Amino acid sequence: MRVVVTGAAGFIGSRFAEVLLDEAERLGYDDVVLFDALTYSGRRENMERSLADPRAHFVHGSILDPATVEAALAGAHAVVHLAAESHVDRSLTGARTFYETNVVGTSQLLESARRAGVERFVHVSTDEVYGSIETGAWREDHVLEPNSPYSSSKAGSDLAALAYHRTFGLAVMVTRCSNNYGPRQFPEKVIPLFVTNLLEGRPVPLYGDGKNVRDWLHVDDHCRGLLAVLERGRPGEVYNIGGGTELTNLELTRRILALTGADESSIEPVADRLGHDRRYCVDWSKIRDELGYAPAVSFDQGLAATVAWYRENGAWWRRPKATA
Repeated sequence: MRVVVTGAAGFIGSRFAEVLLDEAERLGYDDVVLFDALTYSGRRENMERSLADPRAHFVHGSILDPATVEAALAGAHAVVHLAAESHVDRSLTGARTFYETNVVGTSQLLESARRAGVERFVHVSTDEVYGSIETGAWREDHVLEPNSPYSSSKAGSDLAALAYHRTFGLAVMVTRCSNNYGPRQFPEKVIPLFVTNLLEGRPVPLYGDGKNVRDWLHVDDHCRGLLAVLERGRPGEVYNIGGGTELTNLELTRRILALTGADESSIEPVADRLGHDRRYCVDWSKIRDELGYAPAVSFDQGLAATVAWYRENGAWWRRPKATA
């Protein structure tokens, strides 16, 4: 059976492809299509391990291109859709690209999947579609209240995906995850940005008062959750995937400082980001109770391993960081 992974050269997509191939025989997948447009954050080298497996092959293309998408999806049993523009800061200065990729591109993928008779479609989204929450945690049925071009484009893609289930019967499952971290994350996101800055002896730009709160999810845990949804998720359902570690940005920064041997003199306060959501937190009891998901990577161990990876892989991040 064929399974198509979009965004397979990116941070989460490349790791998911590895996890999927480890389980491919059990799941019956003998044809794994790694689909990616290779934009600035998509790296061929991220797919090296997966492409060494004879069951995997790479398709270079955009989800906005109907012909390329339809060829990749021909005969496919499943799609795991991770391709997206995802950096909030970039969406503040270039929103159109986010709506084109995340909404129009997803709609093209959904239509091609419908035409191809795809039997399982996992649409990967974000907790940011819910907006900001002062206390408690969002359940999957919470109203969507996105506050940035990025999160609103993802909310639009979520609604498109669910509409294709309700109207056309496409077996869509939507996942919404907490903030991911781990190796191979492009160094524009907060953890790799701060780690690599400190490894270079540079300050770290901390937004506002540093009290914005995020729940942190190791990429390996996220991928295990995605695999459970691909295998056993119920069509038409939304599944939150959480990590279980809430930290303020200042608390996170202090942990990174300790792991890199720096002190708080390396913190450079900067003006807060426009529309900066104060706190995210998802209730992931549904995926726990239905599919047996639970995060397995402790944050302290995961963060230490992540810092070590960036320290040992300077060649991976120095050039793209300099040109980003």
